[in-house]
Amino acid sequence: MQKPQTPESAPIVKKRISDPLPVQIVLIGVTLLFFTGFIFLPLGLVFAQAFSKGWEYYLESIREPYALEAVKLTLTTVAIVVPLNAFFGVTAAWAITKFNFKGKATLKTLLDLPFAVSPVIAGLIFVLLVGSRTPFGSWLGEQGIKIIFSTPGIVIATLFVTFPFVARELIPLMEAQGRDEEEAALTLGARGWQIFGKITLPNIRWGLLYGMILCSARSIGEFGAVSVVSGHIRGQTNTIPLHVEILYSEYNFAASFAVASILVFLALLTVGVKVTLEKQFQKNSFHHQELP
Repeated sequence: MQKPQTPESAPIVKKRISDPLPVQIVLIGVTLLFFTGFIFLPLGLVFAQAFSKGWEYYLESIREPYALEAVKLTLTTVAIVVPLNAFFGVTAAWAITKFNFKGKATLKTLLDLPFAVSPVIAGLIFVLLVGSRTPFGSWLGEQGIKIIFSTPGIVIATLFVTFPFVARELIPLMEAQGRDEEEAALTLGARGWQIFGKITLPNIRWGLLYGMILCSARSIGEFGAVSVVSGHIRGQTNTIPLHVEILYSEYNFAASFAVASILVFLALLTVGVKVTLEKQFQKNSFHHQELP
């Protein structure tokens, strides 16, 4: 008589946990086709046009004084906007995730406002607020402070369109982590800054860096809001995207694509930093999982 099979002696039936090979091939092929048609091919055309008149003309175009001033203004804007957004993002995320108060849901919703408002409209808003023909703008002019058609206006417009990035990265992360560690430290007598420096900040550092990278990328490439408040003054208020647009409007295609390649290099650098941080984050997570 055949013995009944026990769970230990029963044959192991392997179940397929992935899609069939033809489906995988189709999905991978569609993905590669999309990347080729919408990313790799356009980027290749940018560099092809940039070097269409030779290497010397390319170097001349990116070394031209107006181009260098555009690069300088763009990097200056990023250097101001990213730390301010990091401070705001941490503050907003802390307030929303660590405290309960009336209007919390409304505040969380308002964080998405720059995503819904057109950047051009955002620029027009600041023109209406601090333009030279407004009461506040006139008063600022009397004090010798110029915002519209100057660097402060560019910084403010860029700050508006980028401020949700850091906060939106931190809020889900801090909600998932909860408040247990901070509350335990508080009961042990730790002060607010001690709790932030030794508990909160180490737990959110990767999300904070990731949000700052996204903020940097958007700041570098912002066009709509900056175009409205800048005045397109060559050598003074033109960022890299604005300088590219002016060169293209003048039918100086090779020079416009040469300057545009700077944006491509900055984008690739941003992506490289992002990938490096992700690998480091995964490495640290795996290391912590191995600890007993």
